Parts: sequence; C-alpha cells; structure tokens
Amino acid sequence: MMTIHVLDKKFVPYLSAETIAKRIEELAAKINEDYADKNPIFIGILNGSFMFASDLYKQISVSSTISFIKLVSYKGTTSTGTVITSIGLEEDLTGRNVILIEDIVDTGKTLSEFLPTIQKQQPNSIKICTLLQKPEALLHPLEADYVGFQIPNKFVVGFGLDYDGYGRNLKEIYQLE
Repeated sequence: MMTIHVLDKKFVPYLSAETIAKRIEELAAKINEDYADKNPIFIGILNGSFMFASDLYKQISVSSTISFIKLVSYKGTTSTGTVITSIGLEEDLTGRNVILIEDIVDTGKTLSEFLPTIQKQQPNSIKICTLLQKPEALLHPLEADYVGFQIPNKFVVGFGLDYDGYGRNLKEIYQLE
C-alpha cells in the first residue's frame, strides 16, 4: 500500500485488504452463529456499504435475504447534517430479523434518522453491522452490534467509502494525511 491522491487530497494507508477480509470473515462467523434458524434480512445502505455488504454476505451461511436502500448525508469530507432517502426499501419487514449493513458509523445521524422508518414496520429485531465506527464523532445515541473496526475521527476512503464519489474502488482503506 502506498500514499495515493483522490481528487485534491492525499491519503495514506490505513487498513490493508487482508486485514479487512479477515475481520469480515470474523463478523460473518459471529452473525452465522447468532442468526442460526432466524432467517434475517440484510439491508445494505448505499452507496458506501456495497463492497462490505457483498463480501460479508458471501460468507453468510444462514438462510437469509438481502436488499439495499440508498441514504445520502455526505458532501466532500463532511456530513451535510441532512439525510436523504433516494432509493427506498420495498420489502415487508414485519416480524423479520433485520441486520442493517453500514460502511461507517460516523455521527450516527444517517441511521438515527432511518431507524424509525424501519421500526414502523415492526420487525422482530434490528441490529447494526458496520465496517467502521468513529466513537469520537458520534453525536446521536446509537449502538452498533457488529463492528469491524473502531477508528479515530479521520476521513477515510476506499473499500466503498468515497470522497465526492471517488476512491470507492480501492481494495484497501486509506486515511486523509
């Protein structure tokens, strides 16, 4: 891994592809154990979670389904403070065990605004699985149930995370220099 440039910013290596893959394997094993015979529905939150959701779901062995919703709250390197739903959820969640898949829990605003929408459908349970969590940045009371990595409050790109749409395709995760 080497230093890279994304648009006008310089990023340094943070998490290798191997480190990410190993942690996803561990998260999937725990979810498989916790959800044996529970038929969960995984809901990936686009755009950022698509790589994490794909790699995680490939290792899920329990009977389950997956769907996606698109929520937007970032512009550039900062949260806009506004959450926009641009692709909605079509599945009926009544009585289902829901696992929300996020790329990163930063301030917690996106999920804190989206959770009431999910709760209205009266699922049996709702759990949050996030690849990254920034405890220092959390502004909304939110507890992730499955956390890949807790990271400092630095801006990161790669493995689905972006800077103005760029950098999502990187196999590794880089942090702003």
